[in-house]
Amino acid sequence: MRATGRLTTAALGAALLLGSVAGPASSHPAEGKRVLVFSKTAGFRHDSIPDGIATVKELGASGGFAVDATEDAGAFTAKNLRRYAAVVFLSTTGDVLDDTQQQAFEGYIRGGGGYVGVHAAADTEYDWAFYGGLAGAYFQSHPAIQPATVNVEDRGHPATSHLARTWDRTDEWYNYRSNPRERAHVLASLDEASYTGGTMNGDHPIAWCQDYQGGRAFYTGGGHTKESYADPAFRQHLLGGIRWAVGDAQADCRPENGYRPIFDGTSLDGWSQAGPGSFALSEDGTLTSTGGMGMLWYAGQSFGSYSLKLDWKMDGDDNSGVFVGFPPSDDPWSAVNNGYEIQIDATDVPEKTTGSVYGFQSADLKKRDRALNPPGEWNTYEIRVEGERLRIWLNGVKINDYTNTDPARSLRDGHVGIQNHGADDQVSFRDIRIKELPAKGR
Repeated sequence: MRATGRLTTAALGAALLLGSVAGPASSHPAEGKRVLVFSKTAGFRHDSIPDGIATVKELGASGGFAVDATEDAGAFTAKNLRRYAAVVFLSTTGDVLDDTQQQAFEGYIRGGGGYVGVHAAADTEYDWAFYGGLAGAYFQSHPAIQPATVNVEDRGHPATSHLARTWDRTDEWYNYRSNPRERAHVLASLDEASYTGGTMNGDHPIAWCQDYQGGRAFYTGGGHTKESYADPAFRQHLLGGIRWAVGDAQADCRPENGYRPIFDGTSLDGWSQAGPGSFALSEDGTLTSTGGMGMLWYAGQSFGSYSLKLDWKMDGDDNSGVFVGFPPSDDPWSAVNNGYEIQIDATDVPEKTTGSVYGFQSADLKKRDRALNPPGEWNTYEIRVEGERLRIWLNGVKINDYTNTDPARSLRDGHVGIQNHGADDQVSFRDIRIKELPAKGR
């Protein structure tokens, strides 16, 4: 929160033009970024490949990146790959690269390149261990094309942030030889009860992302049918994956396991509102601030050692924060005076800006700036409290590490909450989840 009046700064723009792959990932990319679509097949060939190529070119035209398409594996040289921010493996099948080409692609990924795998990209290069790790899982089998329900597990990633909690669509649904959940960050999974032919025992990831050996890798199992590429939701899903892979958007793609929701978008059971300001719950499970100063806090349980994750978004130059380590109270100022705020507003002074422990310690601003998505896009915080140590990750990047020394503000037991700073602020939150950790000393 801000203790005084609002700063009047121009809202950050959501730039779509993209910078070079050799530079750091940025939410404000430079011109000239290119994507290579590779669709060579040495096995089954999907008749949707031309539609997929056309779609990526259309997405590039509107999204600000150039697109080249090829089925010539000779494009996989170190010199040529340096031209591209990401390579899309569009329903490739079988062995499509020789040893020299594989080595060039490995070097490209390790140098910070991006990979986007679509559908049969998982049916590719079974004898190349590096590629198997990059793709995340290999194809095993599939039932007939049919409708299914997709459970959207992460709604902070740009590939899934536009979707509701469930996504009903028709496609050819792959079964995989292994489950990527322990290695990659699962964005969406199939409800195996909603269709026939699933073989993954009820835990069936279908889209995921990961940081892999220096590069970024996104995979979606959708895209078998021609109709997929005419579906606005799937097109946005694919665009979001590409934007993340090329560094135009940031997200937390570390594996995420063991969290439980304390706000899942359907109910505020266990939560309490302090102060006149409040949050409105929309049908898509998003909480948006309304009214004056207020604090929505989780009264159902206090916590002492935990990892708290949540997604948040600002409309413009807005102000809010996430509070931890405060006692129960109907006074929203109690959290301010007795706990710690993790700030959201990016326009204040260093110790009171996004990722700061408000009034106590600034975030690493260079790391913060590279990790931050601009207003209008979702961001993900991890706030980890262990003993008196408080660490903050923004979109998977650690940006702050603070240790409390004030007994009156001990972090060893307290509540968590989200702030509505004032009537003029428009801030949204969703998917608040927590994982309790073993207690540690200071």
